Formats: sequence, C-alpha cells, structure tokens
Amino acid sequence: MTEPRASARPGRRLLAAALVLIALPLPALAWGPQGHRLVAELAWDEMSPAARAEATKLLAGEPDPTLPGIANWADQLRAEDPDLGKRSAKWHYVNLGEGDCRYDAARDCPGGNCVVAAIAAQSAILADRRKPQAERLQALKFVVHLVGDVHQPLHAGYARDKGGNDFQIAIPGQPERPGGYGANLHSLWDSRMLSMRKLGDDKYLARLQAIQVPAVSALALPPPAADWAEESCKLVLQSGFYPPTHKLAPDYVATWRPLAETQLRLGGEHLAKLLDAALAPGR
Repeated sequence: MTEPRASARPGRRLLAAALVLIALPLPALAWGPQGHRLVAELAWDEMSPAARAEATKLLAGEPDPTLPGIANWADQLRAEDPDLGKRSAKWHYVNLGEGDCRYDAARDCPGGNCVVAAIAAQSAILADRRKPQAERLQALKFVVHLVGDVHQPLHAGYARDKGGNDFQIAIPGQPERPGGYGANLHSLWDSRMLSMRKLGDDKYLARLQAIQVPAVSALALPPPAADWAEESCKLVLQSGFYPPTHKLAPDYVATWRPLAETQLRLGGEHLAKLLDAALAPGR
C-alpha cells in the first residue's frame, strides 16, 4: 500500500526541481564535458608532483577523485545546487568584444561577477590552507572549470549576442530545426567541432598533447586571468570567426577547429601553472 505513495513523492520532487530550473537563467557552457575533461587531463600531466599530491588529498572522497572527474561540476550546479548555480552563473564568462578586448574591471566585471575575478577569488581560497578542506575543494572545482571557460573565445566575446548563443547557424550535413538552423555559434565552438572528430578522451588527449604552444612560465597569484580573457577575445574579432552568413561554409570547421584545440592546450598549460602556484608546499 505504501509503494505507490513512495514512488509518487520522488516524481513530485523531480517536477518541482524541473520548475525551479526552468526559472533560472541558462549559463553559457564552454567546451562541453569532453573539452573540460581534456583541459583537466592536460593540466594533471603538467602539474608538479607536489601540486598533484595536494590535489589528491583534496579530491579524496569524491565519486571520481580526479581533476577530469570534477571538471564539469560547475556546469552541473543548476541541477544539483540551484542557489549556488544561480550565484555563480556570471562567473563563467566576461564580455570584452565591445571594448576592443581590453578588460576594464569596473565596466566588465561589476561586483566581481565574471570569469576573471572568479578565477582570482577561487584561486585565493584554494591556496589558503587555513580554509576548511571542503571550501578549498569547492574552490578547486571552480578553478579547474573556469580556467577552461576563459579559454573558449566566445566566453570573452560580445554581450550583444550572448557570446554567440544568439547567432544561429545551419551546419552542412547536420540536422536542422524548423527555421533552417540546427545550432548556434556558441554550441559549435563549445562541443560540436570537437565531437565531429569522433575521438574518445584518450585519443583526443594525445592529439592535443602533440600541439606545440609557447612555453608557459611559472606564475604567481593572482593569476593573469585578464590576459587570458583578452587573448581569447582577440580570436573572436578575427576575420571569419563569425561566418558571413548563417549557413556555415563547408570549410569552416576545418579552418577553425585547430584554433579551438590550441585553446584547449593552452588552457591545460595555464591551469597546471595556476595549480602549481596555489597548491605549492608551505603556502
């Protein structure tokens, strides 16, 4: 007699949760799950042994106690912790395109609510060993994710089209929705160009590790997240980044995907150096 009522209660809770989520603003995702895992994998391979040891201590007890295992946590907050998800929604991006890619904190990051300030703030929490372990673990989850975000060019682009979310496109060979469009420019960059490779994480990781990027020096805290955002934004302003029409040219992906993959590689390098600085012994 009690079983039907027990099964109904979870259903009502799921419906209530769904209604809450519908009411929340949608965050702009960057790279998609695979891209964020790859940035974390790249960083892990480049981190110092001391930083890896400290990260391993913080990650103990997580369902997947690895950097890739927590890399998408911040994008899952809307479902798992709607309040924190709402409070941190603006931490995933900064809009610099209208300012010619020059970061101005007062103009571009009011109240510290942008990816540049969030990376600095969460890095400081992570580095402070006087903080409770749970707080530092949460900061680690944010840092791993947000460093990936800031290297996705459209997370530093134009406010007027919500980082390409409002720029609808038709992709050759891809299904179209009513109206003739099947995607938007943001979704193309965050995951579709990567998924078109049809590679698992291990094979994609090897591909990214083969990309040559300039040597990344050790850094001090706060990290130069504003520089990272400005460099990402400059890519958005390059000729051809925005397709001249809403029907994607057949060679668009082949032309621009190498740049996206280079950004993933750089994101991993920068994340490694940030974690080395934040998790260094004796801090």
